[in-house]
Amino acid sequence: MKVSDIIASIGVIILLIAFLLNLNKKMKAESAAYSLLNFIGAGLCCYASYMVKFYPFIILEGVWAVVALVSLFKVPRGTSAD
Repeated sequence: MKVSDIIASIGVIILLIAFLLNLNKKMKAESAAYSLLNFIGAGLCCYASYMVKFYPFIILEGVWAVVALVSLFKVPRGTSAD
C-alpha cells in the first residue's frame, strides 16, 4: 500500500465518521466539530489525490475542504459576532 493510499483511506474514514454521526443524530451538520471533520477528511483526500495527480478529485476535495473551512468561521444568522 502506497503512502497516498494510506492518507486517502484516513481521509475517507474521517469523512464517513462525520457522515454516520450526522445520520444517527449524534452530531449536527451545523456544528464546528462536523465542519472540522469534513475539513480534515477532505483535506487529506485532496492531498492524496494531488500525490497521484488525479485532478478531478483534487478539485472536488479541495472545494469540499474550503467550504468546510469557511463554515467553521461562519457566524450563524441572527447572532452578533461580539
